[in-house]
Amino acid sequence: MAHSKEGSIYGQIVWAMVKTGILGYGGGPSVIPLIRYEAVTRYRWLEDEEFGDTLAIANALPGPIATKIAAYLGYRLKGTLGACVAVIAHILPSAIAMISLLSVVTLLSSSSVMQGIIAAVVPVVAVMLGMMAYEFGERAVKGLGKGLGIVFFAVSFLLLQTFHVHPAIVVVIFLAYGAIHMKTMTRFKNSSLFK
Repeated sequence: MAHSKEGSIYGQIVWAMVKTGILGYGGGPSVIPLIRYEAVTRYRWLEDEEFGDTLAIANALPGPIATKIAAYLGYRLKGTLGACVAVIAHILPSAIAMISLLSVVTLLSSSSVMQGIIAAVVPVVAVMLGMMAYEFGERAVKGLGKGLGIVFFAVSFLLLQTFHVHPAIVVVIFLAYGAIHMKTMTRFKNSSLFK
């Protein structure tokens, strides 16, 4: 009897995580309500408050949030094996769908229809990236001023295109500068306010 109970817990984990993996479009935040329904409302693995605490901790850790919560639920119910089962059940449907879709796209890549679809999507993606870059540039100019914004654009362009510095390194350099700039400006404003 105990064996069938264990089997039913694993079955619940698999069924709940497969459903959340298939139905959760839009990334981690869109999956959380689905996982909460399965864990709190349907199977009552957790109280709502504990789910909220788990969500807060998962948000603080690096990595995809839905996978972390799936791993926690599986671990809480059945230890390490439960965590492995939950994560695999959660990501496997998406992985199979992506591999299948990529196989179809690769198979049809020589098709003139597929070439037309790809050609139609490229300008849309380019415009979206351009809009995002413009918004980031606008924020940079607002925070740093026009002159410094243009200088930093030129420096980052040179680092990326001429010296071929890895983009992550460039981002870290400018994050470090931003932190120093912000502290310096805060000190300057505070000191000038008190004078």
